[in-house]
Amino acid sequence: MVDHAFDPIAGADAGQDPVGERVAKVLARAGVASRRDVEKLIAEGRVALNGEVLTTPAIKVGPDDLLTVDGAPVGEAEPTRVWRYHKPTGLVTTHKDPKGRPTVFEHLPEGLPRVISVGRLDLNSEGLLLLTNDGALARALEMPTNGLVRRYRARARGHTTQAKLDTLLNGITVEGVHYGPIEARLDKAKEGGTAANLWITVTLTEGKNREVRKVLEALGLIVNRLIRLSYGPFQLGTLEAGEVEEVGPRVIREQLAAHIDPASLPSADRRIAPPARAAVAERPAAGDGQRRGGGQAKARPAPERPAKAKTEYKPGWAKPKKRPSRGPVKTVRGSPEGRPSATKPSPGSPKAGARPQGKPGAPRRGPPKGAGPRPRG
Repeated sequence: MVDHAFDPIAGADAGQDPVGERVAKVLARAGVASRRDVEKLIAEGRVALNGEVLTTPAIKVGPDDLLTVDGAPVGEAEPTRVWRYHKPTGLVTTHKDPKGRPTVFEHLPEGLPRVISVGRLDLNSEGLLLLTNDGALARALEMPTNGLVRRYRARARGHTTQAKLDTLLNGITVEGVHYGPIEARLDKAKEGGTAANLWITVTLTEGKNREVRKVLEALGLIVNRLIRLSYGPFQLGTLEAGEVEEVGPRVIREQLAAHIDPASLPSADRRIAPPARAAVAERPAAGDGQRRGGGQAKARPAPERPAKAKTEYKPGWAKPKKRPSRGPVKTVRGSPEGRPSATKPSPGSPKAGARPQGKPGAPRRGPPKGAGPRPRG
């Protein structure tokens, strides 16, 4: 039997404090899941330490311990990596959906390691979604206390004024949930008092569940399209729907060092691959009044044209005669290009404008030449 550094079960019962890191932090750094999701994995009995299934996350893991998830060993933590992803509509931000809907992680391009998302975008929302292999970083970026700015552009139906939107700067309570200060700017609206589509730029720092939709709905507006433009220092930019682009190590060190364990910081710069296009949902789902977009429509095959049937000629029908093909047109040197030349008729051929004569030896109709006029009567 292998002599392990410590017995996690016995250590927990005896109140010992073995050297190491908490299991949730180890799995988060390894990119298995966020700390919150690790607790769910432990509750489901899917995490084992040195062959013993864990029942509590209050366990520390030493450097010589064997940690497994679903029977597979957890490898060493890689340096932190981050990707920008343009999420289209019609995908849910989860690894497994109980309703069987298409998920973001099922439609990522091949070659990516196991990643988790920083926050979520609902089924009918689109735009920037950050992905990372560092669960601890994902949790840190989601915390409202860090004050990372999220910027959205919303298209809503209804009627409002900038004065109404300015009331959100003091926060608002909707259905018992209090939302902090929100900056909303009216970008484009049709004049008049009737309801119409208008565009609003929304800036916030909390990012609660469906916050933009619920807050604008409290002002009498129905959001029918929502695009996330930025998250913290990262912008959506020119990424097309379904594209993924990795963030460079230098940017990670400069922008996210305060949120990453020093042991996980990328040390060397490496060449970043160009944006890769991910597959998108064939049938993007949209709610009531939602825009169906963000996915690529499946091309319909062109209808086949029936072959033209050959005309059958019945007895007594006259078949069309084939027209004789004309020879090449000669051109005269010095004449305009393409202008046909006047060719001399070959010997024995009738002159142009002459009346055709009958067959040789056939009796000529009418009076012979020089016979004079016919007598009348």
